[in-house]
Amino acid sequence: MNNWLNLEGKTVIVTGGASGIGYATVEEFIKDGANVTVCDINPTAPEFKGAKEGQILYVPTDVTSRESVKNMVAKTVETFGHLDVLVNNAGINIPRLLVDKAGQYELDDGVWDKVMNVNVKGLFYCSQEAARVMLKQGYGVIVNMSSECGLEGSEGQSVYAASKGAVNALTRSWAKELGKHGIRVVGIAPGILEATGLRTISYETALAYTRGITVDQLRAGYSKTGTTPLGRSGKLSEVASTVAFMASEQASYIHGVTLNVAGGKTRG
Repeated sequence: MNNWLNLEGKTVIVTGGASGIGYATVEEFIKDGANVTVCDINPTAPEFKGAKEGQILYVPTDVTSRESVKNMVAKTVETFGHLDVLVNNAGINIPRLLVDKAGQYELDDGVWDKVMNVNVKGLFYCSQEAARVMLKQGYGVIVNMSSECGLEGSEGQSVYAASKGAVNALTRSWAKELGKHGIRVVGIAPGILEATGLRTISYETALAYTRGITVDQLRAGYSKTGTTPLGRSGKLSEVASTVAFMASEQASYIHGVTLNVAGGKTRG
């Protein structure tokens, strides 16, 4: 248990916590002794190693539904008595081209709305409901999961990059609004990582198409990290431990910024 973070007994909500970065983040908070509400669109809870009885509350949640989010936050407070940290991790990525001559993977209203609803509106709903509780308490931390491509842009992933750019702007703006009430708002922008929940066959097929390569070539590129100064992909646990630090009292003067966790890969 990382006692230096002073997270023992804290209450944390992690959205999209059933897989990928979210799952790793839940396991990190478990290790740190926090109580965790895991919300995910998946109706079935995964197994979390090392969790003590009563330490995990699993609430199937659609972050694009305000009523679903309200219910999840209410259950959290009812179960644990308070709310210290919200980690807005839920997100989706559907690669598309602005214009596709073949018409196979062209960005349309449906894809635009689906990505923005989960990545931006869902983050708005969760943040607003959590902030209502935190304002009454006079304390809390909101950690927004962004992406390095929200800073750089990304071929074939324009709507995803735009959604994460919006997340960065919301982080800065809400920090200005909520700081005076004792609530910190920060962001995390991961770069190239080992396999996450986003890396499905449909995602890989679409992304490979938008870049004019095969799926095999795309997968081979995961290990080619020439654009990353550290020369490797990041680990999910490295993002998770950064989230825990940013949520802790050790980061009490970090506010309104999005931290790039990308091995040195930045714009330019």
